[in-house]
Order: sequence, then C-alpha cells, then structure tokens
Amino acid sequence: MSRAINVNATEAEVVKLCARHGATVSAIETLASGGTRVVLMNMIATETMRAAFGRKLLKGAVRRTPLRSWAR
Repeated sequence: MSRAINVNATEAEVVKLCARHGATVSAIETLASGGTRVVLMNMIATETMRAAFGRKLLKGAVRRTPLRSWAR
C-alpha cells in the first residue's frame, strides 16, 4: 500500500489536520485536477490520516502538475 493519499482539501488544511493527528508529512503538492496529494512518513500515519479525511479522500486517477521541466 502507498504512503500517498489524495484529498479534497487545500495544502494548508492538510498540514493543519496532519499536525493535529501527529502525522509527519514527507511531501505535499497541489493537484492540477484540484485537491492535494500528501505523502506521509509511515503507514501508521497514512492510515490515521485516511480515517481523519474520510469522505474528503479522492478516489481514482488525479492529474498532477510536473515538478520540473526537463525541456532544453
């Protein structure tokens, strides 16, 4: 199972809720399709946050924004 989850919330909301639950964020990004992708440090934190976000979890494919442009 992945440590990454996609949620229908802003980055600020995700960071705040993760802090409230003591879940350390490894990486976070705003999704091009709306919402936020967050990677937690371990599976225990991931499962905790899956439960905390509940219905805000995004299911299915999401569109991510490329982090870098490799075109020269």
